[in-house]
Order: sequence, then structure tokens, then C-alpha cells
Amino acid sequence: MPISSLPSPYGIGTLGEEARKFADFLAAGGQSCWQLLPVGPTSYGDSPYQSFSSFAGNPYFIDLDTLAEEGLLEKSEYQPLNWGDDPERVDYGLMYVTRYPVLHKACRRLLLQKRPDLAAFCLEQKAWLDDYALFMALKDRHGGASWFTWPEDIRLRRPEAMERAREELAEEVDFWKGVQYLFFRQWNAWKKYANDLGLSIIGDLPIYVSGDSADVWANPEQFQLDENGLPTEVAGCPPDAFTADGQLWGNPLFDWEEMKKDSYAWWLRRIAFQFKLYDTLRIDHFRGFDSYYAIPYGDKTARNGIWKPGPGIAFFKAVNKTLGKKDIIAEDLGFLTPSVHKLLKDSGYPGMKILEFAFDNRDTESDYLPHRYPTHCVVYAGTHDNDTIQGWMASAPKRGVSFAKAYLRLSKREGYHWGMMRSAWASPADLAVMQFQDLLGLGSEARMNIPSTLGNNWKWRTLPGTFDEKLSKRLYRETQVYQRLPKSKKKEKC
Repeated sequence: MPISSLPSPYGIGTLGEEARKFADFLAAGGQSCWQLLPVGPTSYGDSPYQSFSSFAGNPYFIDLDTLAEEGLLEKSEYQPLNWGDDPERVDYGLMYVTRYPVLHKACRRLLLQKRPDLAAFCLEQKAWLDDYALFMALKDRHGGASWFTWPEDIRLRRPEAMERAREELAEEVDFWKGVQYLFFRQWNAWKKYANDLGLSIIGDLPIYVSGDSADVWANPEQFQLDENGLPTEVAGCPPDAFTADGQLWGNPLFDWEEMKKDSYAWWLRRIAFQFKLYDTLRIDHFRGFDSYYAIPYGDKTARNGIWKPGPGIAFFKAVNKTLGKKDIIAEDLGFLTPSVHKLLKDSGYPGMKILEFAFDNRDTESDYLPHRYPTHCVVYAGTHDNDTIQGWMASAPKRGVSFAKAYLRLSKREGYHWGMMRSAWASPADLAVMQFQDLLGLGSEARMNIPSTLGNNWKWRTLPGTFDEKLSKRLYRETQVYQRLPKSKKKEKC
């Protein structure tokens, strides 16, 4: 359940009361984990996998009612505003023009208070916060334009230009620091609430960062850029049966040889920071650590890309040596070679199984069929990139749907979604994660993302009252039957 998808009268889900209510719902339903999408500030396209920073939190998730309770806002300053006409969809364009003026008012009051904990936060997070706040202030000065188009002196971070920008934009820099203070203050309070209920928070770390980000602007030596700061090659996926042109993501690629020189220090800081946010971390596009697809910068499709070697197991040895053994889930989906399988095994991380994939072509030998799962894996009916169960049943090839009905013993009367989820819970996988849309039995209208498309993704929201006692009781019974209750509840009788 993404934070953005929670109910709220202010256009998007936040870290306020509804986030606590959903944690209560999960705990009452016998759940042990809540998995999120990335929580960084989204850029153009609204994707949480394209963020202005690997470290910053999304300003939209700051709960305005909480700010009012703290005296940083008056309710009259935000409640009457237009937050959108559809409570089931996020209007990101409206968020951009409405949310920031409200946050400016809150931060002006915050900064006047000269809170010692704000100063302490800025000092503690200085390694990333100074660059991020200046980056966002500069973006505002340049009308939101990508840093690749900024004047050369500031684009290439020449000392005189940097010092001048810090002086001229000091007020805006303080605003962006204040916004991050408010986000992390609310995040830490919400996460403690969830943890105290016995819930682990599973985060999601995109392997790549957005080109238009503070990460790339402030650390150009870590990426494959030319002397003008532009990428030489970018990330994506090759053509396949689903996409004739492949997928052109456009992210700049890491300079793995350069990163190796200091034992991947930038990456280790990134992962260490994520574990301050989350209890478990799903690393997106795991196969990219074995080999990655490099597409010439400027190409309009992914057809001309080539595979290049990634850092391999040396990277994960560095993670373990520096950070210790961490709870990491490897997103090992896509085109997998024997070397990728070996890397997953050598890393020791659990991979992912997607139930919908098991019935794509009626392959009775598919590793996505539950009877073939190892215990050391995480099973999903579908992820944010897949259709909902009901949507898949309505749109997938008839042959695959017929196989799914027979294999899973699905009943339309009960609801196909319950039958498929039950198969995941009954599987030997150590962990089973379902989308909340599937608990509700929603169709394709509730799908979160269709890869390689723009304009209608990342918008779905649930309505108030959908995570109710009746649903939590049913979820609890199913969890109990398949012996997936947390240890603190396992002694309860069926």
C-alpha cells in the first residue's frame, strides 16, 4: 500500500491519521509487514522511481492536519483549497501548485521558532541535505528546468558559482531544509507507531537514480557523464515479446569502475540511509548488478543498447562488510541469465515470485508456479507494475486464465482474487505480499503502473472506510489458516 494511495481530504495520502489507521488494520488482520513504494520526491512523470533525490522525503506526504495541531498552519489556510475532484485519483499537477504555497507558510513559522532539533537535523543530514536543498532552490530559480540546461558555471558546480548561489538563495534553501525536517519528523513518528504494533516496514530502492536529481548533479564522478555533465549512455531494457522497442528509462548509468575505487562508498551511504527509513529493503532491478543494458544517449528507443558487466558479488560483499547482514529482497524479475541466478544465490537474498507470471503461457514447468517455489523467496500475486488480479483475469489470454482457474481452483462466486491470494499464502514462500487493491477485489481501474507509459500511472487511491473491521477479520482468518501469523499471535486457536 503506497503512502500516496491512502485516503485523505487533501488530494494524496499522507503520514497522518489514515496511515496510522491502516497500520491498525494490518495489525488487526494478523499481518507482520507493510510494503511501500519509494517515498522520495517525485519529478516529471510522477514516478516514485524517478526522484529528485535518493535521500529526501516526498513533501506531498507531510500531513497538513498534523502541522495545524503543532501550530504551524491554520486550518483556514489549507482546508478550503481545491485538492481535486476525484478522491480515487491523485492529481499531481494540482498537488504541485497547491501544496507548496501551504508548506511555505508552515516553514516560515517553523524557521521563526529557531528549534534546536531543526538545527540538529540539518547538521546530522548535512552530507545530502545541503546539496539537495540548493538543488531544489536552483530548480525553482530556473523555472523547474533540468539541471542539464542550467548555465555552465552552476551546472558544473564551479566554486564561485556555488558560493554565489548559496548566498542569493539562502531563504529558499532554508525552506527546502525545513520541508525535509517536517517530513522526517512525521515519518519517524509514524514508523514508530507501526513498529510498536509489530509491523515491519518494507521499503523499495530503485537501482537507478533520476538524471535530473541532486544525486547526479552533486556526484557526477559516480556516473557515466561527459565533460559537459551529460550522460554518455542511459539505462533501459532490450526489446522483448511485450515491447518491440524495449524500454528506454533514460537514467544515467553508474561508473562502476570509479565506484569500485572507494569500495562503493556512495552506494553504501545510500543503502545505510534506507535502513534508517525501513526495516527491510527491496532492491529494484537486481539483475543490473550482474550486467546492465546501456543505450546510447539521445536514442529514441532501446533497440541499440548492449549488455555490459555490473559489479557482481563484490558489491554485495562490500555491503555486508560495511553495513553487516541486512534484510534485503532482490527484485530478480525480467530476463535472467545463469550468471544472474548465481549472483542471487551467492548474495543469499530471497528473490521474488509473481503468481500472474505463472500462467502467461501455460508453462507447467514455470518457476512461478507455487508448487515449485523454494522457501527462501517472497511471493506476490502481482506488483505495482502488474494488473490487479481481477484485471488480469479479465484481460489475460484465455488459455492462461483457464490454466489459472484449473491450477488454483478458482471460484467466481468467492472471487478470483481470494483464490489467487490463498494460493500465495499456502505456498512455501517465507513471505507473501499482496496489493491492497487485490484485497478489495478491484479491477484494472486500480492498477498502479503500466510500464513504458506516461500520464495515467501512480494515481490510484483508496476511499475512506475501505480498510474496515470486516475485511481485517477475513484477512486474519486466512493468515491464521496458513500459519502466517506473527509469533506474538500464533498461539491463538483457529
